[in-house]
Amino acid sequence: MNQSDNPNAGPDSANAAGPSATPDIAFIQAGWHADIVSQAWHGFSQRLPECGIAVNRAERFDVPGSLEIPLQAKRLAQTGRYAVIVAAGLIVDGGIYRHDFVARVVLEGIMQVQLETDTPVLSVVLTPHHFHDGPEHQRFFFEHLAVKGREAAEACAMTLGNSGRLAELAA
Repeated sequence: MNQSDNPNAGPDSANAAGPSATPDIAFIQAGWHADIVSQAWHGFSQRLPECGIAVNRAERFDVPGSLEIPLQAKRLAQTGRYAVIVAAGLIVDGGIYRHDFVARVVLEGIMQVQLETDTPVLSVVLTPHHFHDGPEHQRFFFEHLAVKGREAAEACAMTLGNSGRLAELAA
C-alpha cells in the first residue's frame, strides 16, 4: 500500500515539508490486532512533519502478522530504495502459541536484516507479558502504540541524519 492509497493518511500529509517526494522510508505493519497496531502508523505519520520529514517519504506495507515482518523487511531492504525501515506489531500470548518464542524470532529476524543489508530497521513491535482483550488493555496499547509511532518518527529522523553524516565521512 503506498501513501496515496492509505486511508489513514490525513488530507495534508502529502503537502508536508520535506526534501523528497520519493518514498525512502518503509513502514511495515502487522495485521494481528490491526486496530491497535495501526495507531503506530498514526503516531508516526503525525510526528514525521514535526521532525522535518514529509509524510510522502514513507510508504506503508501491510503483512499478515509479526512473523512476516523480517522477510518483508529484508525484501524491502534488498531493493536499495529505502534508507530506513520501521516495523510495527503487537505480539501477545493468545494461548495458542508461545508468544515469547514468536517475539524472540521476530526481533532476532529484524536485527539480522539490519546486519545483512546495512539498512536500519526500527522496531515498534511490542511484546507485552500480559495482554487481556478487555477494554482497559486495548485502550492502553491503543494509546501506547501511538506514542511508540511518534518515537519511531524521531528515531527515523535521527537515523537519516546519522546516515547523512556517515556518507559525508566516507566521502
